[in-house]
Amino acid sequence: MLNKVKILKGYKLNCSDGEIGKVKEFYFDDHNWTIRYLVADTGNWLVGRQVLISPYALDGVNNEDQYIIINLTKNQIENSPSLDSDKPVSRQYEKDYYTYYGWPVYWGGPTIWGTCGISPIIESGQSQEKLMELTQDDKGWDAHLRSTHEVSGYTIQGTDGEIGHVEDFIIDHETLEIRYLVIATRNWWPGKKILLSPKWIESVSWNESKVFVNLLRETIKQSPEYTEESLITRDYESKLHQYYNQQGYWIDEQNLNKHSH
Repeated sequence: MLNKVKILKGYKLNCSDGEIGKVKEFYFDDHNWTIRYLVADTGNWLVGRQVLISPYALDGVNNEDQYIIINLTKNQIENSPSLDSDKPVSRQYEKDYYTYYGWPVYWGGPTIWGTCGISPIIESGQSQEKLMELTQDDKGWDAHLRSTHEVSGYTIQGTDGEIGHVEDFIIDHETLEIRYLVIATRNWWPGKKILLSPKWIESVSWNESKVFVNLLRETIKQSPEYTEESLITRDYESKLHQYYNQQGYWIDEQNLNKHSH
């Protein structure tokens, strides 16, 4: 299932012993474009701290009543490694955080969730200690965490000029990958929005707040339109990928699953 970041923003966060606040934004890594933390707005609780919740702690999303279930207690969150609200998330902090919760780190293996395959779920048969050992060598990539709030508004630069800006992100519930950027092109074609996959991005200039794609503006203009009412069905996704002559991510993942079994 796919969900928009702006819709999830403001959802309540329900721990096993009560509500802790609301969703403020998300941090994703700029290597795999995968959500690594949900940032909580805890109101008057834990003031001055960034409260980060890893997808390992997520137990479900209730879209009807707008809340996310967290399988942690308030006490666990309060005693987790503290991070000042004005500080960036360092790799050292992440190591302390993952050690505290006993979860395998996501950067220690070949897949988007390290040694855990393509989904941030620890299977009941897996030994957490063994997974932690597997990831202690710290090999892998040194990705930087980016905020969905910060990247909203980035300009999209085609090969022949600017084409719009990032308005939202569409996340896959199962893997927590950002499947699409929602691009508003209102400066060129009022009201039209389109979707672009992070896999089709050529590069990002984080300093200039620009996303570069190797596509002509006219090509982007003619792509299947996305509206707020659009249901992102597999049929719609297939048409979108075919238009850009790209293979669907679901085919890649089917192949990955075949090889992993």
